[in-house]
Order: sequence, then C-alpha cells, then structure tokens
Amino acid sequence: MIAMGEFELIEAVRRRLPRGGPRVVLGSGDDAAVTLPEGATATSVDALVDGVHFRREWSSLAQIGHKALAVALSDLAAMGAEAGEAYVVLGVPKELDEEGCIELLDGMAALAAQTGTTLAGGDVTRAPVLTLAMTVVGHAPTTEDLVTRAGARPGDALVVSGELGGAAAGLLLLEVDAETPATPRARSRFESLSGSKLDRGRLLLARQLEPLPRLEAGRALAAAGATAMIDLSDGLGGDAGHVAEASGVGLRIDAAALPLQAGVAEAAEAAGREPLELATSGGEDYELLAALPAERLGEATAAVAAAGTQLTPVGEVVAGEGVEIRLPGGGTLPPAGFDQLR
Repeated sequence: MIAMGEFELIEAVRRRLPRGGPRVVLGSGDDAAVTLPEGATATSVDALVDGVHFRREWSSLAQIGHKALAVALSDLAAMGAEAGEAYVVLGVPKELDEEGCIELLDGMAALAAQTGTTLAGGDVTRAPVLTLAMTVVGHAPTTEDLVTRAGARPGDALVVSGELGGAAAGLLLLEVDAETPATPRARSRFESLSGSKLDRGRLLLARQLEPLPRLEAGRALAAAGATAMIDLSDGLGGDAGHVAEASGVGLRIDAAALPLQAGVAEAAEAAGREPLELATSGGEDYELLAALPAERLGEATAAVAAAGTQLTPVGEVVAGEGVEIRLPGGGTLPPAGFDQLR
C-alpha cells in the first residue's frame, strides 16, 4: 500500500523522467504541458486494464509500463509519425506500493528513451485494479506525410512488417501454465526444453509481454508511398477489415505468404490450435499492415530493412469490399479479430 501522498508520488516519478524533447517547453510538474510542435500532429489514446490487457501474475511491473507505452506508440507507427510526447493516467490499486509505481514508470521511461518519446505529464488516482490510460502525440512535417486507413487503391500490394502469431502463441504459453508462475512470473512448456526451442519460447513470451512499436518501419513505409496502414493490435483479419472498410476496397490475403514467427507452430500444436489461426486472429503482434503501389514494393522493402525489420508481400487490394484470406490449396479463413467488448 502507498504510504506517501499523491503529490509526493508524482514528484518522485517526475524526478526520474528523462529530459524532454525539443518540442517540449514545459513538461511534467505544472497544470499542463507546453509544447511547440511544427507541422502536423497525430494523437492517440489507449488504455490497459489488469485482467483484460495484462495480468499482474504474468508480468513484472516494468513490463506492464513498457507494454502500456508500446501499444500506444504503435498507433503512431501506423500513421507513419515520429514519436513525440506521451501522457499517462495511472490508476493505482490499494495493494500497489510506491516502489511498485516507480518500477512501472521505470519500464515506461526505458522505452520512452529508446523511442525518443518525452513523458510530458499525466495524473495518478486510486482505482480498483491497476489501470493505465495513455495519450501519445506524434509528429510529421505535413498532413500529407501521415498515412491513414482510407487510401488503399485497387492494384496496391499488401505487405506486413516483421512476423506474426508470436504474441498469441506467447499468451497460449502463459495460459497453459497459469497455475505455476515463474520467470517472469510465468512458466511455459518451452522451459522444460533446451537449445533453440527454449529460445523460441522466450521470444514468444517477449512478444506478448514486451512488444515493440514499429515506429521506424512506419516512417519508412510512409516515405515509400504507403497509401493505407494499420497496426496489427486486434488480429490481421479484423484489422484488415478496418482498412477495407475505410478505403472502400477489398483485400485479398494469401495465408501461405504470412511470415509466422518461429515457435508459433509448436505452441499452437501443444494447445490444439492452428498456427494460421494465431497469425490471422490472435492479435497483439503490433506489426504493420500496409498497402502501397506495387511498383514501389522494392523501395519499401529496402527502406524497412534499413529500419531493422523485414517486409513481406501478403496479398493485394482489389475492387469490391471485405477481406478474403485464401488458404493453400483452396478454401478461406474467416477474417476474425479481437473485439474489446465481446
């Protein structure tokens, strides 16, 4: 339980924050932050709640802070924006003490430093469960440099960054052994193995517990002419549907082309699930799905590689509507995704 008061805790946190970025004139410590942005800004709001988006028994507090900022920044990546400022409202349950709050904010601050994000302010309140509400602001030279969901055109290529299915597979590993928590407060089936399989299991857990926003890849795709983009937070099938609807087009995805993360097949088999199901509907990979002119695919692939990840063509944009995920040898997968309220 917290012994110090609200303002003492805020001050303790504020003293640990890194120096603000060039656009921040006045950061945490006053009634409001003051910034001098140039060009266009993109703003996104996200929230994580214990028992819904994470579980305390599975995650360290530093990992929870990291994930809260990462998932918010992923929305900026999907716009092709540069990370700017972040604001956090921390809902503190009775059982969380000052050291726990500081550990959580340290995890957030570490990712902020890694991504060039300024933690410019926020608030602290009591809450029945640990809750983090994040507001992030990104920047671009002009509005035309930002990418929305609404610009995909028939003939565009569909591409995804990185690899898919890892976060959903990591969640399966956590759920399998929820009765016996271990490092990091979770035990996976891979822990009884050795060598490459153990390494793959740890990477799957990391994808679930400590995702990384594809900010550099998002900017590279925007510069390479991406016409529409979205981050894969709720599953490829569901998120592709948002692009199709916003753009007024159809999306055709080749399931055989999807880049599955190593270890997904083993985790799926152990849980009686299909690997492609995890890749298309599991969510929380925070990779990017983008549409871009087919003639710029080579340029985009090189630019994303320079940003540290891979780019894989997975389909095309067509006239029509909806999403079709085509299976090898015929048949389709339903374009399912995660719905927060269902």
